[in-house]
Amino acid sequence: MRPKQRIPLLLAALLSVGGLALAKVSPEQIKSLPPPASRTITFTNDIKPIIEASCVKCHVHGQKKGSFRLDTRELLLKGGESGAAVVPGKSEESYMIHLIAGLEPDKVMPAKGPRLTTEQIGLLRAWIDQGLPWEEGATFRKAPQAPLAPRQPEITVARTKTGSVNPVDRLLEPYFSKRNFTPPKPVSDRLYARRVYLDTIGMLPTPAELETFLKDKRSDKRARLVHRLLADNARYAAHWLTFWNDALRNDYKGTGYIDGGRKQISEWLHRALAQNLPYDQFVAQLLSPTEESVGFSKGIIWRGAVNASQIPPMQAAQNISQVFLGINLKCASCHDSFINDWKLADSYGLANIYADEPLELARCDSPTGKMAETKFLFPELGALDAKAPKPDRMKRLAEIVTSKQDGRLTRTMVNRLWAKFMGRGLVERVDEMDNPPWHADLLDWLAWDLAEHGYDLKRTIALILTSEVYQLPTVSLGEQATEEFVFRGPVVRRLSAEQFLDALGALTGVWHKLPAGEIDFSDAAPATNASAKKAAKPARFPAKTKWIWDQPAAAKSAPAGTVYLRKTIKLPAPPSEAILVAACDNSFTLYVNGVEVAKGSEWEKPKLVDIRTNLVKGVNLIAVEATNAKVAEDKPADNPAGFLCYARVRLKPASKSASAEKVFDFASDASWVLSAKQTDGWEKPGFKPRQWARAAELGDTSIAPWKVAKKFNRVLSHAEQYGKVRSALANNDPLMTALGRPNREQVLTTRATAATTLQALEMTNGSTLARLLQRGAEKILEQPPAMARELITRLYLQALGRAPTADELELAQELVGKPARPEGVEDFLWAMAMLPEFQLIY
Repeated sequence: MRPKQRIPLLLAALLSVGGLALAKVSPEQIKSLPPPASRTITFTNDIKPIIEASCVKCHVHGQKKGSFRLDTRELLLKGGESGAAVVPGKSEESYMIHLIAGLEPDKVMPAKGPRLTTEQIGLLRAWIDQGLPWEEGATFRKAPQAPLAPRQPEITVARTKTGSVNPVDRLLEPYFSKRNFTPPKPVSDRLYARRVYLDTIGMLPTPAELETFLKDKRSDKRARLVHRLLADNARYAAHWLTFWNDALRNDYKGTGYIDGGRKQISEWLHRALAQNLPYDQFVAQLLSPTEESVGFSKGIIWRGAVNASQIPPMQAAQNISQVFLGINLKCASCHDSFINDWKLADSYGLANIYADEPLELARCDSPTGKMAETKFLFPELGALDAKAPKPDRMKRLAEIVTSKQDGRLTRTMVNRLWAKFMGRGLVERVDEMDNPPWHADLLDWLAWDLAEHGYDLKRTIALILTSEVYQLPTVSLGEQATEEFVFRGPVVRRLSAEQFLDALGALTGVWHKLPAGEIDFSDAAPATNASAKKAAKPARFPAKTKWIWDQPAAAKSAPAGTVYLRKTIKLPAPPSEAILVAACDNSFTLYVNGVEVAKGSEWEKPKLVDIRTNLVKGVNLIAVEATNAKVAEDKPADNPAGFLCYARVRLKPASKSASAEKVFDFASDASWVLSAKQTDGWEKPGFKPRQWARAAELGDTSIAPWKVAKKFNRVLSHAEQYGKVRSALANNDPLMTALGRPNREQVLTTRATAATTLQALEMTNGSTLARLLQRGAEKILEQPPAMARELITRLYLQALGRAPTADELELAQELVGKPARPEGVEDFLWAMAMLPEFQLIY
């Protein structure tokens, strides 16, 4: 090659980043770039995740394709073989932006994997335009592994300057002194009550509850309130379902549930929370599962061909390590990780415990021919027998992970609790527990204390919520965005999607009708305080509830055919509540006063129906057409038949002085009459059942072959929840989706907190919120007439925990109308729901 020919090639090689030649970019191409983000950019939160996801393989951790490295700001500014890759302050002139934006289609970066999104490019542009801010100490160097063993730090302060003996405050006082920070006075009782109600049970305090607390003059009333709320097992469990459903990717419907590729753990989880199952046992029952808790480690069997990193045993390895140990194995499930020291063999070693057959390592979905060695991530905690049966391997893993020597389990959990209550973890990110904590002694002491006191999560929660630092005024994360994070108090937090909907439920009286999850609420532990006990009566079917048919032996075998059943009840007034649960082998149609209200064809799934509006004052008729199907001739078998039902019917007290509601429950039993012959009008109230026989009782809900006692008790417990079901127990909807509730196909331990366009659209124009507020306005106006002033004051007290100011009252009265109009109340409810004071936890 002649020298003149070499010169252009040499220039092309010099003018490249990552080995790609620079090309002239036209003004039109520059104009086509995604616009820079309009907000202030931070390297740690905005830029580092992009680089870790898309650039580390070629330009970080010693990799320097094209002599270009991103490990530090200095190396980025140094550029690669081309010289400068970025021009600080001028993103449109930065070659790195040209490459990632695809201005040269055959030279797009990253060369492999998904392209950067418009939003990500906008963030990078804004970062460059803002001068490439890079927080001191931020690096891509692999963090040293956090200590594994538990540690009990010494607490040198016996009592804080303010008199607190809470270990959290005593540990933090030297921290504050060293940073010349004097904590401000605690928040008011009113604000503290709202904060602690939302953090413990996820509900706003009622005006009566708040007033009682405010009038309490005892010096320890805040601690008493915390313990009283934690003793409210039913509301505690309903609230914490949100946290654990996200973390354990448990839901009530969605991918995999219909075809058996996924299994709920709702009933086990609710019971574990309601009974405050010790955390070590909680984890053990998920790692070495029972039939009720197997859904977590089973994972999701995806349809069609899936990547080797997504088979169920690999899902188990990833999810267990992330949720309980704060370890990210997702990268190391495909190849040796670029962002930490975990290897492909580590992920497969843990996955092997859950595999039916030994797994072959697959690197980037390509088989390697090498079989995985069964092992835990930290072999020093104990050995596993690779040849042991799968149940024994899972049991041994549970023993290792929950051993007292595994300080990582407790550190990860207390860090999650701290982040939930304070808005930021002692270690950030909460799924990266090898990152350094901003207060190692506090993290280690809380973890040690959790294990030392029987892994009682409620104890740890109480320690945090009764500390003086939890009671400090909130700050924004922006106020704490210094080069070195300094804790100055809890962060302002948004209500979760479920908290927001429940707050609206308390405001309007509009709740979900029925729980979506497979939960038996009667299994919840009894409450440990009087008010909660009164609100949490266990539901059980009465003994009088019997399977019935036209012959006593029908539970063993009965001829195919249909029987017609009737039952009359007399009510002194229309009921305030009437829920009926029924099942039939094989099918039934149920009428109330001649109107069809329910059908069912699966006795394993009892049918629940609200019959309140169908019942009237006076005599009421319940009529059932029950059919026993014919057995297939090619599959001869016994053909049992039976019908079972129970109705919970209640009337509100006639006056405020009456002590209790009146009970008019009824059930299937020998008091029903039946006929095997259909007659016109048999289901109508005016029909006279002459010569109809008494039904034959077959046995109670536990009788074979059906044995439905547990199923019926579960459905009955749902009936007792009817019309007042909280959002954590309901299926997702467009409003909750917009507010951040995930689809739970992936583990999610922290929800996004930033507001989005989707949220704004749903909150202003969404039909879900509009229908809720419309029904709420109607429901509010169904209550005894009240002056607009009284109505507004009542809603302010419920929503914000305070009365309206004079200006607020005047504006609200104009909106509501005199007298109050449905559309005016609806607009007022919407205005209240949009207030930051309503949506945020201060």
